[in-house]
Amino acid sequence: MAKFLIVEARFYDHLNDMLVAGARAALEAEGHKVDVITVPGALEIPGAIVLADQSGHYDGYVAIGVVIRGETYHFEIVAGESARGVMALTMDGLAVGNGILTVEDEAQALVRADPAQKNKGGEAAKAALALLALRSKFA
Repeated sequence: MAKFLIVEARFYDHLNDMLVAGARAALEAEGHKVDVITVPGALEIPGAIVLADQSGHYDGYVAIGVVIRGETYHFEIVAGESARGVMALTMDGLAVGNGILTVEDEAQALVRADPAQKNKGGEAAKAALALLALRSKFA
């Protein structure tokens, strides 16, 4: 049994609730323990994961958030930099599943967040599980 931390950027409560539920269900279905913490936004997710990893309390992580395109360039910065930060963590050997949705509108986010539809939270958790398994295999 491993211990996972879901790090959520809680900006859209109803969407995050679905993403976290999907991720939690996927991890708990495999018998793992799960904690959840909240950060202000998607850009803070990688930093929070680094801080948590330094504690030595977690085996893997799931990044959860929703970034919806707006009228400014800010969307591209948040979407790109949060993805880059999560990818950098995986390249450093952490088992991180990226469940940060980057979408055009709320309708797209609803379909992807809903565990009964695309279940991107659950998919991100399964990615973290797969990376943890690979890390164990190559250790």
